[in-house]
Amino acid sequence: MGTIKLDFALILVVLTAITGLIYGLDHWLFAKRRAQRAGGVASEPMLVEYCRSFFPVLLFVLLVRSFVAEPFRIPSSSMMPTLLTGDFILVNKFAYGLRVPVLNKTVIAVGHPKRGDVVVFKYPGDRPGDPEAGTDFIKRVVGVPGDSIEFHDNTVYVDGVAVERVPEGSYEVEDQGAAAQWPLFKELLPGREHDILQRPGPAYPMWQNDRWTVGPGEYFVMGDNRDNSRDSRFWGMVPEANLVGRAFFIWMHWDFVGGGAKLGRIGTVIKGGA
Repeated sequence: MGTIKLDFALILVVLTAITGLIYGLDHWLFAKRRAQRAGGVASEPMLVEYCRSFFPVLLFVLLVRSFVAEPFRIPSSSMMPTLLTGDFILVNKFAYGLRVPVLNKTVIAVGHPKRGDVVVFKYPGDRPGDPEAGTDFIKRVVGVPGDSIEFHDNTVYVDGVAVERVPEGSYEVEDQGAAAQWPLFKELLPGREHDILQRPGPAYPMWQNDRWTVGPGEYFVMGDNRDNSRDSRFWGMVPEANLVGRAFFIWMHWDFVGGGAKLGRIGTVIKGGA
């Protein structure tokens, strides 16, 4: 049996519609009749008063969240070192076009993801009835339509050309409950360079194959924590219709398990978000 997901966008749309409908019907149909019966100004029913107060607030939040920016919290380490568990980020909802809330249908096309963009998308699932399908995922775009992508010996190849990696020392991670130093690299992806992590030792062949062709309206995505990420190497392409937006800013960090707030991460611009 599949899990039930709390769809905040749907809840927000429904609440905005209900409060707006109640306030509108009262304003246009019932308020004048109440005033006439009372011989002047009549007090509003409590329900109408609440709807009148909450409707503009809900509408404002809905418009900003749907068309400007939406907050997300990073729940895992798959995008280390760029994003850490507990980072609170903002996602640009306008970067790839205006979309209808809930339906996620593009009404005004603005642009398309580029290699190196850090994108939030609805996980397409890797099997029929996948309970995680539709969950918000965040990864980096490595392949765009028309690209041929290969991945072997810890190296990405775009159209047959190896993407250069420059060693940058090490990065401390928690590996099997203990602190460990993992190799840190700067990956010079065509269009935008960024940092990646690699597990020490030989290549870690977790993926199902090592060569993919990115079709029209699709994107190949990978986590920056290359040996600790479920991404397109496992379940294939992200359809353009599944895109939510481009991550661009860390506005807060709070890791409930790993030590609370990290003030130094507040205000960080995400590589691949600008």
